[in-house]
Amino acid sequence: MTALFAYRRLASQALAAIVLLLAAIASTPARAIDTITVALDQATITKMPDSVSTLVIGNPVIADVTVRPGGLLVITGKAYGVTNLIVLDGSGAVLSERYIEVTGPRDEMVTVYRGANRESYSCNPECQPRIMLGDAPQFFGQTAAQTGERTSQALGQAAIGAVTGR
Repeated sequence: MTALFAYRRLASQALAAIVLLLAAIASTPARAIDTITVALDQATITKMPDSVSTLVIGNPVIADVTVRPGGLLVITGKAYGVTNLIVLDGSGAVLSERYIEVTGPRDEMVTVYRGANRESYSCNPECQPRIMLGDAPQFFGQTAAQTGERTSQALGQAAIGAVTGR
């Protein structure tokens, strides 16, 4: 009698394990979704079919994606994190689903903490202030203003060069 009871108990445990295994298989996606990794404040390019019509980005605060002629996608990292990208054709059919992971910068960076305030610098070979999410508001604002001034100067020099032919 005890052998029969043990056999039934073993059979019910095996059946439960099979049911759990089938449930796990059913909940597994049919295909793995690729991940595109891009550094913060950097861009990367990826190729899609020419028929790309619509881009859907799960969280546009994390990444920006634009489509160029020929199905070329330009992906720019805007904030740390992971979001998803769905690419559709003109009829609404899904051409691709991908994750976009935005990681930290890849250059030599130094972070300075002044109490609770953070400042970030790019050091290659000399250290210069850089705009980084999470920096102290005053430092961030000053760095953004300096960057804007340098951009204006560069654009002015480019315009002068275009006029003078230099």
